[in-house]
Amino acid sequence: MYVLFKDIKSIFYPLVLLLIPWLAMKFSDKVDWSAFDFMVMGFLLLSLGLGLHVVWIKGKNFKQRNILIILLIFLFILIWAELAVGLFGTPFSGT
Repeated sequence: MYVLFKDIKSIFYPLVLLLIPWLAMKFSDKVDWSAFDFMVMGFLLLSLGLGLHVVWIKGKNFKQRNILIILLIFLFILIWAELAVGLFGTPFSGT
């Protein structure tokens, strides 16, 4: 268990991406995120960071690790697209 979370701060690195919409809101009125939007995206990014960290540590071999990383990133992009524009038309979409 200790080895898995030895470098726990690496899980939080994807949160740096939240600076992009925050800065865009400061310089443009075209980006309008609420605090809830930042919390949801922060949760998604933390989940992605934790998932990538676990796959990187626990992956059996190079091929399995790469397949799982690609799968996690693809799943993250699908959820993000659904929340942003309603790609599949689910009730929790952003449209």
